[in-house]
Amino acid sequence: MARMVLERRGSQIKAHRNTSEAFEGPKVIVIFKIRRELLGAVQRDLSRPHRFAWERVGFLGGRVGPLEREGVVILAHAYHPIDDNDYIESDEAAAMMGSVAIRKALQFAHSNQTSMFHVHRHDHLGRPSFSNLDLRENAKFMPDFSNVCPELPHGALVLSMNSFAGICWHPDILTPISITEVIVVGAPMEVISHGTFR
Repeated sequence: MARMVLERRGSQIKAHRNTSEAFEGPKVIVIFKIRRELLGAVQRDLSRPHRFAWERVGFLGGRVGPLEREGVVILAHAYHPIDDNDYIESDEAAAMMGSVAIRKALQFAHSNQTSMFHVHRHDHLGRPSFSNLDLRENAKFMPDFSNVCPELPHGALVLSMNSFAGICWHPDILTPISITEVIVVGAPMEVISHGTFR
């Protein structure tokens, strides 16, 4: 079973202009925190060339805690890259990961009892958005993580060179919700509410 996770930019389906408008539902706050050095490691991995995939993908593992307000905070603590041999050649997608890649990510989630967030990047400045294909393919494999760790939220992040967009499947909510903000912890610390980081 292969998972098409990114479409080629040259034939990109029109994406939601504002990802936060793509999902309607309960007003639950989701804050995603990541250390600056971990974010840098993710960006460096996503920048590495692959022998046939146009882009790279990976997963961020996160610890979850409650907020005083209704919602959750997710602290990214580990990055799980996709091994070179676990990409599958495709004429349709910029990056396609196979069943082995999914199985390894599921094992990582189970062994560490961690939330998992699929991550990829669009190579431009400014706030990115998920394409329709991104959203559809994420929705296909996110239930696998909910089955492995049903009490935890899981989701997806799309990065640009200096911004982000994110969605989350919360265990108590039937439909995906937008990540409210990302906090980059480090010097300097930055809060990104659908904005940009340096």
